Amino acid sequence: MKRFVYADNAATTKISEPVLQAMLPYLREEYGNASSIYALGRRAGQAIKDARETVAKAFNAQPDEIFFTSGGSEADNWAIKGVAHAMAQKGKKHLITTVFEHHAVLHTCQALEKEGFEVTYLPVDPMGLVHVDQVAQAIRPDTALVSIMYANNEIGTIQPISQIGALCREMGVLFHTDAVQAVGNVDIDVKEQNIDLLSMSAHKIHGPKGTGVLYCRRGLRFPNLIDGGGQERGRRAGTENVAGIVGLAKAVELACSDVARHTAHLVPLRDQLIAGILQIPRTRLNGDPIQRLAGNANLSIEGVEGESLLLMLDLAGVCASSGSACTSGSLDPSHVLLAIGLTHEVAHGSLRLSLSDETTQEDVDYILQVLPGIVERLRAMSPLWEKICQEAN
Repeated sequence: MKRFVYADNAATTKISEPVLQAMLPYLREEYGNASSIYALGRRAGQAIKDARETVAKAFNAQPDEIFFTSGGSEADNWAIKGVAHAMAQKGKKHLITTVFEHHAVLHTCQALEKEGFEVTYLPVDPMGLVHVDQVAQAIRPDTALVSIMYANNEIGTIQPISQIGALCREMGVLFHTDAVQAVGNVDIDVKEQNIDLLSMSAHKIHGPKGTGVLYCRRGLRFPNLIDGGGQERGRRAGTENVAGIVGLAKAVELACSDVARHTAHLVPLRDQLIAGILQIPRTRLNGDPIQRLAGNANLSIEGVEGESLLLMLDLAGVCASSGSACTSGSLDPSHVLLAIGLTHEVAHGSLRLSLSDETTQEDVDYILQVLPGIVERLRAMSPLWEKICQEAN
């Protein structure tokens, strides 16, 4: 019997009922403009103030270090371009990142290269890990910023952020991390981990789409993102999305309140899913088996095309992904999978299944029930699989 299983939570998540209930008053009764001085506006302004304090507390930051944005991509752009342009005035025009960042970081760095900045793209090992000594060797006297994602959005590998942050602080270089996938999956303390700038997005943690955060350590100054009104302390003009900000804060509060419980629920389901899929011949796990997000299972299945696999899973009622949702229309293989050493052919057959607190044992059982038959049917039609079998013999 066909059922519906949503296993693409790394792309986006279902908004939770507590988040929705927190937002509703600001979509209906409390619709005031937060810049207005009458009571309706003051209540909206207070809601934003409370939300800022909630988010700051979750990351051990100060409220005035939290800036609300439209999402993770905007926060990445603002952090990287802002620091680059500010530090260029001090003669520092060198940036460091990795080859397998989200495109919000990679394309931002590429845009800066066209302006005359120099970027070092660090490689990752076959597990998708960046090593601290690589970062140390890449830092130069003119390095303005190091930007390394907390956890990879495709293969789920968690980076040694605390060690990298400590290194950057010791060497006097600013450190930014794209934590879009990490929030709610790991405990984040920006002070303890020496993080200067951090990006996150609400819709990855059962919050609303179109809202995000840039944490910027107190004392850092760089250009405004949007000029106009005085919103976000004059740094990002525009009437605030009060309902979205309230929803984001509620999502952050819930996601960060009990990371251990979240992990305890997901890891057994994830491991069962990975073990079951690895029973299919000629499959491999992508990413570190231990240092990975609790809900991430990314595997390559030889002899099948990822797009065909996703379409057949969809017909069976399973929503999955072959990589980043932001590049789902591309025919090119994942840059993340190529970065960890996979061939084009193997990278094209990748499958990312990402779980959430709403994922059940029955969901995992159903995926493992329908996937082997889908793979078998696709391989029966694939000239590539026939070639693989001939080479194996």
